[in-house]
Amino acid sequence: MGRKEEEGDRARSPRTSPQKAKSQTAAESGGHPRERRRAATPDEDDDLGHSGPQILVEDGGKRRPFMRGIMIHSLMARGVSFEEADRVATQVRARLRGRRVVSKPEIVSEIRKILGDAPFESERHLPAPVDIAIQGKGQGQPFSKGVLSQSLLAAAIDPNDAFDVAREIERDLVRRRIRELHRSELRSLAFEALTRRMGEQAAERYMVWRQHQRHDRPVILLLGGAAGVGKTSLALEVAHRLAIGRVLSSDSVRQIMRIMLSPELAPAIHGSSYDAYKLFPAEALGDDPVIEGFVAQTATVSVGIRASMDRAVAENTSLIVDGVSVVPGLIDPAAYGELAHVVFLVVATLDPEAYATRFATRAEEQARRPAHRYLENLDSILRIQDHLLDAAERHGVPIVDNENFDRAVLLIIRHVTETLRKREPRIASSPS
Repeated sequence: MGRKEEEGDRARSPRTSPQKAKSQTAAESGGHPRERRRAATPDEDDDLGHSGPQILVEDGGKRRPFMRGIMIHSLMARGVSFEEADRVATQVRARLRGRRVVSKPEIVSEIRKILGDAPFESERHLPAPVDIAIQGKGQGQPFSKGVLSQSLLAAAIDPNDAFDVAREIERDLVRRRIRELHRSELRSLAFEALTRRMGEQAAERYMVWRQHQRHDRPVILLLGGAAGVGKTSLALEVAHRLAIGRVLSSDSVRQIMRIMLSPELAPAIHGSSYDAYKLFPAEALGDDPVIEGFVAQTATVSVGIRASMDRAVAENTSLIVDGVSVVPGLIDPAAYGELAHVVFLVVATLDPEAYATRFATRAEEQARRPAHRYLENLDSILRIQDHLLDAAERHGVPIVDNENFDRAVLLIIRHVTETLRKREPRIASSPS
């Protein structure tokens, strides 16, 4: 057909408005689109897009739609792999297709035909939730063994021990058929269980920290130390165990200040702690250029650290600050007096060989922090550590030897709770 003939056909064909076309399409397909949507409700698509009559599961007098996702979740809770659970759920749905209502026992029967009795006899399924409400301020919360074991870590005990204590408390509540418990009662149970299993000191550390949560002064934990001693790893773990939501590295403060202050204005902050001296003219430094460059850098960065601490006080939010710029003498805990509980510690690695090994491990875990960069400057780093240890000695700041990570974490938590006990006589060491 030629171009003119096509144009002639279009000219002879009456134009159809969009609204009329829509109505015509609806009429040809059996009614208005809205009517068709309502009519399709009994035959909705299932959860994988396969059309067909929706299957309803009858359980305890109630009906709910059959969903593969729920079946997969249930099977995985009984130890079935995801791939196997997905395959079984698909087969069961195919066997039930065409039926309108099916009972839960019938579904179980179909699963048994495919998998046998093993999933129903296995002990690997997830534990049933404990129906206990914990009352306190505001709306009650369901009891959680995980949340309780987390809070018990403030006792400076091993996480495994904390979980065992929480499990013991849960079993006791279930045995006594407790359905509702006030938060203070749960705290008393935890205190008693800790006393029996871990000793009175551990129980008192737990109570000191829990009761501190009701007070209006934040805890600010300062962890100083030379490069590579493990300050940040310790800070993150302590924050996790004490449920402290803010952790700040002095490296981050330094990086922000680098953007604000040019190398000409503040040269020291544009280098690392161990080579900041290289940014100064040789004649500007004295007999110990490494320490002088380090002191110049930390004097500037400590201003930003104090500003972050002031912010935490204003918001009444506990904070952990770690970094090489957290230096005793540059930050004075006494300046915060009644405003915050400032706990100052210096982390060290007193074994030079362990120091070198830690840098090698860090290089494997963090590709952008090659070990050779630190190992080449190990002498300077050790000199900075000696400087920090001397400052800690002069200002009465405790030192934590990070020879063993887990032990160092527990020691830091003990320092925190003991500091609170000494400074806050109002905080009781018993649940009463």
